[in-house]
Amino acid sequence: MSVPPLRKAMHGRGQATLEAFGRDAVFSDLSFTYPLKLISPKIPAPNPVAIAYVLSYGGGLISGDQIDLNVETRKEATLILLTQGSTKVFPSRTIDRIRASDVFARQQDGLTLDTTRQSLEAKVASNSNLILLPDPVTCFAGSIYSQVQTFRLESGASLCVLDWYTSGRMSRGEEWVFERYRSVNEIWIDGKRAARDVMLLEEPNGRLVSPLAPRTLKARMAPYSCYATLFLIGSAVAPVLSYVEQEMRSITQFQASSPADLVWSFSPLEHGGIVRAAGVETETVKFWLKRVLAPIQSTIGAEAFDKILV
Repeated sequence: MSVPPLRKAMHGRGQATLEAFGRDAVFSDLSFTYPLKLISPKIPAPNPVAIAYVLSYGGGLISGDQIDLNVETRKEATLILLTQGSTKVFPSRTIDRIRASDVFARQQDGLTLDTTRQSLEAKVASNSNLILLPDPVTCFAGSIYSQVQTFRLESGASLCVLDWYTSGRMSRGEEWVFERYRSVNEIWIDGKRAARDVMLLEEPNGRLVSPLAPRTLKARMAPYSCYATLFLIGSAVAPVLSYVEQEMRSITQFQASSPADLVWSFSPLEHGGIVRAAGVETETVKFWLKRVLAPIQSTIGAEAFDKILV
């Protein structure tokens, strides 16, 4: 059984700057403060590729934690950011819950004092690559979570970002019973915004005027327990985009008697595209994503690919 770490809420900060020196990728800066932790194992790779694991002490984030991570991938380098296990978001154990739907308790953009927050600011230089493939976020019952991820790419840079979440601790009967989940992803290319994606999940607050009874979050998200969004930008992920487009063309539409175990869609962008998927089980989504991302091995190498989505 997972329980919140016995500690106060903390503000952790981190910096990861990766540079290429010949065929090697070297961190000129890899620093962090509690409860954030960054670890970079050595891996054999055909190109200047490095992996950094983004971890938190205690196995999760507690109510009120704030994590700010800055990342910079410089010319010719490829940085892969991973996690070890899902990002668990614990509810408060020490103060009365303040519902995120209470308009009087809200601060700007819906954050309250016990919101768990994560922000990522990333710069990706020309001819370099950033690959962000964490495990999914799992919000426990009563938790409030908000994340903002901003990616600033120079012309010729490539980006692969996976943003996904689960319904909660299904083994304990928790399905879509967190207070609030908010995720924002922004992608800028040469100072121009190429994409902005916002996901907000919360229970109906009762203030909406409607002749119909509001549906619960669980009812709206059923029958799926895992949702994923994959952002693909640039030449390094062109083989992945080609594979997705080919699969999309082969889809045959028909009326099904029951929902499929996995559904997905693809939205093209000027410099890439966005893949969205939902599955009955997290493992179903994970296996499908790894198959979709298989062409990226040519960029990161087999050793690195074996470490993603495990």
